[in-house]
Amino acid sequence: MSDVEEVQQVEEVEVAVESVAPGQMTIEDALQGVLKKALIHDGLARGLREATKALSSKQAHVCVLVDTVTEEAYPKLIEALCNESENPIPLVRLSDAKKLGEWAGLCQHDREGNARKVVGCSCVVVKDWGEDSEERNFLLNYLNSQ
Repeated sequence: MSDVEEVQQVEEVEVAVESVAPGQMTIEDALQGVLKKALIHDGLARGLREATKALSSKQAHVCVLVDTVTEEAYPKLIEALCNESENPIPLVRLSDAKKLGEWAGLCQHDREGNARKVVGCSCVVVKDWGEDSEERNFLLNYLNSQ
């Protein structure tokens, strides 16, 4: 083993909506499906406190961070925790905190199934994937290709 250590950087994935054919899945669709499955199986850590606990205890599979965070030390902490381990945790960046809060279950639904009273969330960590799904496979393939 050499005296020089290689520093591994986490690949940050910027999620953007592209125009796709009706039958194809986007990264946002895959991320939404993965978060829904993980929420059902109690596998999400939502917010700074839960996310840092999950990242530091090496329970995380993927981390989702919102770009529009008011505190500038917050993204630095999350990025450092993602880079800390020998196998870096993939970090996905999203632009809308309300959308992430809705996907993470921080809202109420009315009778038609529309989200109401959505609370914004700036960080979500997936600790348990839940069951195997097409969305999970699509997201993992996308993260591995980056």
